[in-house]
Amino acid sequence: MRAVLQRVSEASVTVDHKVCAVIHEGLLILLGIEDDDNEEDIDWLCRKIINMRIFNDEDGVMNDSLRDVGGDAIVVSQFTLHASTKKGNRPSYIKAAKPEVAEPLYLKFIDEFEGNLGKEVGVGKFGADMKVSLLNDGPVTILIDSKNRE
Repeated sequence: MRAVLQRVSEASVTVDHKVCAVIHEGLLILLGIEDDDNEEDIDWLCRKIINMRIFNDEDGVMNDSLRDVGGDAIVVSQFTLHASTKKGNRPSYIKAAKPEVAEPLYLKFIDEFEGNLGKEVGVGKFGADMKVSLLNDGPVTILIDSKNRE
């Protein structure tokens, strides 16, 4: 399971010209799922993201977590995070989980994330053509992979 975290001042997701989610201070989380991801990946990734100290404290030092600042989040499914660009110029998405595997894991991730954070998060629409807008704060953008826990 891969996630791109973007610390944002504001972000939104729109599907079919309808706004699905809007947040201010918080995280835009792009989530990619592969076939061998499971609940252990979800648990680890949720805890890691919620406790990641990437928000400024009162001294302007990145020392606070999403929970510490009372920030909001939007979670957007994004199979392209598992693109392989090893051969040629057209990415291969063979590692990305098929929708019948990915969607239940995406929904489970959202449930667990909300439970750990203690509030609802914004979401896109799984499998839809989404328009994502954000104002990256910092900018701070971090890639996390549950299979490569560096």
